[in-house]
Amino acid sequence: MAVVSMSDIKKNVRLIISGVPYKVVEFQHVKPGKGAAFVRMKAKSFLNGKLLPMTVHAGDKFEIPEITYTTMQYLYDDGEMYQFMDQETFDQLGLSYDQCDDAAKWLKDETLVEVIFFQGNAISVSVPETMELVITETPPNFKGDTSSGSKKPATLETGAVVQVPYHVLEGDTVKVNTVDCEYLEKVK
Repeated sequence: MAVVSMSDIKKNVRLIISGVPYKVVEFQHVKPGKGAAFVRMKAKSFLNGKLLPMTVHAGDKFEIPEITYTTMQYLYDDGEMYQFMDQETFDQLGLSYDQCDDAAKWLKDETLVEVIFFQGNAISVSVPETMELVITETPPNFKGDTSSGSKKPATLETGAVVQVPYHVLEGDTVKVNTVDCEYLEKVK
């Protein structure tokens, strides 16, 4: 199995820590004036979404998890789990709220997502990087709200909240970046 060493640690690198698959979300290479260099990082668990702060020293090695992705369609929330369907076999699969964590606020009926599998078990879900969603609630515009760069909160049809420019109104369809939770543009 392939390994990751201290010098290979970068954002989005996957590794196994204590038998659990993680993805690096933050890292900082530190070279102190005295002593050996090291890396401070935060890794996010694929299993429960928890962040693990960690210091990695030279010589530390981690295995790379064998993760597979399957395109599935989001069906519905049954009150205990989110239900997904395989597009080829039509098999249905349920993932807990903890497993879907950050992706849950972007789940919309019939959205195609990538379900992440580790050692044959579904462990998490990944939504598309950009999505087009309808604004269900946002404050109205007032005369004088024209300063460039100003933004207001808008609730999307999935329940996610993003900051949008003042000219965007309730009922408009907008394109958003699901990774950074940012408004990209108004859809014509």
